Amino acid sequence: MSDASIRDSIHHRRDLLRLFGAAGIGLTATACADDESESEPPYDGPFYVVVNASGGWDTTYLMDPKGVGGINRLYDNGDILTEGEIKFAPTSKHITEGMSNEDFFARYAKELLVLNGLDYSVNNHSPCSRYMATGHLDSAAYPTFAALVAACRGPECPLSFLTFGNYSATANLVPMARVPYIQSLKLLANADSVHGATQHPYHDDFASDRIEQTLAKQNQRSATRSSLPRQKRAESMLYAAQWNSQSLSRITPHIPKSVPKDPLSQQAEIALASFKAGVCVSANLTVGQFDSHQKNDEDQMKLLPRLLASIDYLLRRAEELQIREKLVLVMQSEMGRTPNYNNGDGKDHWSIGSIMFLGPGIRGNRVIGATDDAQMPHPFDPQSLSLNPENGIRVRPEHIHIALRELAGVADHPFAERFPFKVAETEKLADLWGIGET
Repeated sequence: MSDASIRDSIHHRRDLLRLFGAAGIGLTATACADDESESEPPYDGPFYVVVNASGGWDTTYLMDPKGVGGINRLYDNGDILTEGEIKFAPTSKHITEGMSNEDFFARYAKELLVLNGLDYSVNNHSPCSRYMATGHLDSAAYPTFAALVAACRGPECPLSFLTFGNYSATANLVPMARVPYIQSLKLLANADSVHGATQHPYHDDFASDRIEQTLAKQNQRSATRSSLPRQKRAESMLYAAQWNSQSLSRITPHIPKSVPKDPLSQQAEIALASFKAGVCVSANLTVGQFDSHQKNDEDQMKLLPRLLASIDYLLRRAEELQIREKLVLVMQSEMGRTPNYNNGDGKDHWSIGSIMFLGPGIRGNRVIGATDDAQMPHPFDPQSLSLNPENGIRVRPEHIHIALRELAGVADHPFAERFPFKVAETEKLADLWGIGET
């Protein structure tokens, strides 16, 4: 292989670098790397997924059912169902596609932790989305939980923090990676092949080895000569593109041959393939249109079953990929819906809602917190987690985020300490995850 061909191949690497940059892939490399260097070992979990029902879900049609006071028009109080300790609204008679509450909770109640009566404090989309994502209402400087845990646990991963929309601030702790389509993932995973087709590589193995050796020597020479910081960083990033290309190639065996039609399930496939390949720590998944100011019941009965079906798809695929036991799942929305209907048969924004969790380190078949018949939260004791109307607290997103950081083992990480929450020790939720219980 001629030196000119090698130079042409290195130019291809620069094109690859631009492709990575468009996806937001983190490119970092040690300036003194030599030809003995190897790509980073695969990240082996745990993996974190935050599913956002963007727009504001109606929790009375899910995990906080109310059959009184005209809060809903599809069931009565006596119709409310129970699976284990979890009460839920009956939906099987009202849906035409997706997954009913009956099927979802029958399959997952034993693993689910439900928290009702979460106080969002405000009911505007933008601040609520930020509040739920970061745990801080008044600052745009805080990272989302998904970004923070990625920065703490796997900052060297090429796709450490994947996001598909919603509030996704990183506080510059970790790159924000966007891979919107499975075909985009295929191109990234097979960047050394024509149009991502592994059967059509740009070079044979011998040529690829020569390219890698040349790049390594070039990077080593640049490390020993004096140059401006900007130039040195650019050269380092070019070299990192080579190693990230090798890491991303591990995704290829896990890219599905058939693409699911549902957008949230497509997001799940991209995240799961990246998890399995060890190139991703966390993913922020999003499905929208829950803002049902008109025809609330009709819209929610379309969207909630689709959401549950996609979550079921995510969990079943994780099982097939043998990473289910490493997957932590947070299911949330930035607000709830009012306990009354407006003139358009819709429901408006409501600052009280619910959140669900599932995964390793979380004891399921539990419900913490509650709302009354007017859909207002019952205060509860943060130590015992039992209702305490007189001396209890209202649980807010910062309480949840403190607990999530502890669950992920990053509460004492320097990155987390840069973004503290002003919550008294006596207000922190003791053993929210139930791991201290028998």
